[in-house]
Amino acid sequence: MKLWKRIAIGAGVALLLGIIVGFAVHQSGKNVVTVQSGKVQRQELASVVSASGEIRPKTYVNIGANAFGKITRLYVKEGDHVKKGQLLAQLENVQSSADVSATEASAQAAQTDAVAADAGLRTAEADLLRAKADYDRSKLDWERAQGLFKDGLIAKSDFDSRKNAWATADAGLAQAQARVAQAKAQKDSSDQHISQARANLTRVTDVLQKTTYRAPFDGVITNLPVREGETVVIGIQNSPGSTLMALADMSIITAEVKVDETDIVNLRLGQPADVTIDAIPRKVFHGVVSEIGDNAIVRSTGVATSQQTTASEEAKDFKVVVTVEDPPSDLRPGLSTTARITTATRSNALAIPIQALTIRTRAQLAKQDTSAGSVHAAAPAPKETASKEQKDAAIQGVFVLRNHKAEFVPVQTGVTGTTDVEVLDGLKDGDEVVTGSYKVLRTLRPGASIKVDNSAPKKEDETT
Repeated sequence: MKLWKRIAIGAGVALLLGIIVGFAVHQSGKNVVTVQSGKVQRQELASVVSASGEIRPKTYVNIGANAFGKITRLYVKEGDHVKKGQLLAQLENVQSSADVSATEASAQAAQTDAVAADAGLRTAEADLLRAKADYDRSKLDWERAQGLFKDGLIAKSDFDSRKNAWATADAGLAQAQARVAQAKAQKDSSDQHISQARANLTRVTDVLQKTTYRAPFDGVITNLPVREGETVVIGIQNSPGSTLMALADMSIITAEVKVDETDIVNLRLGQPADVTIDAIPRKVFHGVVSEIGDNAIVRSTGVATSQQTTASEEAKDFKVVVTVEDPPSDLRPGLSTTARITTATRSNALAIPIQALTIRTRAQLAKQDTSAGSVHAAAPAPKETASKEQKDAAIQGVFVLRNHKAEFVPVQTGVTGTTDVEVLDGLKDGDEVVTGSYKVLRTLRPGASIKVDNSAPKKEDETT
């Protein structure tokens, strides 16, 4: 055979072998999945609940109108610091002052009548004592006269005279007793008039005091919506009354935030929190949870569920109060704030990135991948007698990289941090788990061949 023929045959064989090898490599590469990965490692974990709200003083009060009238004087302005008992405002009080004066005069007159009635009672009691003495003396004379008249020692006229004297003394005693009863009744009536006058005086004095407003505690005037000369009214039924001003005790500041209903079960009193205020950027204030609301608030309306007549399927929040430690002096009520409440912490916890967690059903784990070059699932197939509910049961786990294969490992999680989650079992320190992309994790099958590429993800993956 000629040389050129042998060269041509060798080149053809080499080309055929190259085509076969390239096709095999191409086919094997078609079944390799490119993923991103992360390491299982120990770290400090903290579970944090974030909620937004506003700054509020712990103690504050809206001072409303207690009487109808015109404001004659305002002694403070917004932003003033006041002391307990300090005069804040004065309403017109001409009529109420006159009522107090008239009632005081009536009370004094009733007191004078009571003094007179008491003197009359003492006089009647003295007359009663004299009448009783006359009665006793006349009775003795009459009894003595009866014995003497029986013995014939006194005349009939003398006997009749002593009898009449005793009868007169008896009538005088009855009259004196009646005068004492009358004086007692007058004394009781005078005492009741005094009580009535004092009650009226208390009422009109209270009306007068309601025209004067004083600070109930030390604080700052945070709102003053009225001016001198305006007329204020008290609230009636469903109509709110006028608000003169708002007074706040700024010594204890709180952040009142709304926590989602899915997070409220993890909150406890005394848990630490970091508070940030929009008006004071780049500064974090520390605080503790001091109050947790028991009543849900509908997020869209802000109305408590207890005030609704029908059930609502809308999202709900719960009010949580965080007491801020060492607040700055320039804080104002109503400033927007965000509280990050630490609900749990773990030291030296075994953790993985949150995005590595995925869900598979038993049926998915048992299903064999019959495509070319794929590897069967690592999990054993359930028994044929397993119920449909068991097959559809969701299992939480991660895909672990072992021998360039994706092995699904069920895991139990603990504390969830910002980007990582604690793993309680199933993994060990140093294991490499699949963290992305989301599209790959959603469809990845156990036993699939994988290739790790931790470079920046493609734009389409970022969008997904």
